[in-house]
Amino acid sequence: MSETVLELRDVEAGYGRAALVLRGLSVTVGAGQVVCLVGPNGAGKSTVLKVASGLLSPRRGRVVLDGRDVTGLGPQELLRLGLAHVLQGHSVFREMTVEENIRLGGYTVRDKATLARRIEAVRETFPVVGERWKSIAGLLSGGQQKQVEFARALMLEPRVVLLDEPSMGLDPKTTDTVFNQIARMRTLGVAVLLVEQNARRALQMADVGCVLDLGRIHISGPAAELLDDPRLGALYLGGGVVRASSEATATRVDSAAPAAPAADVT
Repeated sequence: MSETVLELRDVEAGYGRAALVLRGLSVTVGAGQVVCLVGPNGAGKSTVLKVASGLLSPRRGRVVLDGRDVTGLGPQELLRLGLAHVLQGHSVFREMTVEENIRLGGYTVRDKATLARRIEAVRETFPVVGERWKSIAGLLSGGQQKQVEFARALMLEPRVVLLDEPSMGLDPKTTDTVFNQIARMRTLGVAVLLVEQNARRALQMADVGCVLDLGRIHISGPAAELLDDPRLGALYLGGGVVRASSEATATRVDSAAPAAPAADVT
């Protein structure tokens, strides 16, 4: 069993005075492990990452990083402690070169030899970074920009990386490339907590899968087994969203139902 790096324990969280988005959620990520969160819009997936990265303080529960209670710490403090968050969409500095983006990722590294070693490591892990080293980042394709974001996040040699919808807007071939790079992070011993709408593709490469609905984890287990679990189809993969009760009965949500809450609560 891998060493536990990140834990969310019985977390309750929401926005402002609104109702809770997360309702007693717990999840654990080990070193060199990819844990994938899937579920319908409004289930609370992105909110899990915001709590883990310090963008949102939980109302109850704890966030534990490498055995240390870090509940309530901000993103910068958590980054220094080894937690990196790659946000949804593209966050490269578009007017800067790939090199400048990567060097910004290591801005806190003062030792020149250490910085050079880390640059060489990310260039080796993500070949496109080396190939487009002097290119303007904004001119790269969506998939190439995403790999630059991954590489920049690894410049501080984080213990855990949070990824929010890394395949969003990418074509199938580029999506495969991005998922292959996530798998390479795992080989480096990095713990990865992944939120992804492309559930089948994500679960094919993840170690552990968790299905969220209404702020709770309804199913979790080895990702390969989860793909064959009929409850997964009932909750999420069967076309329209299906809510399953504890007795395994289900009622299909009408496709014309009101839209899910805004992106902040997905």
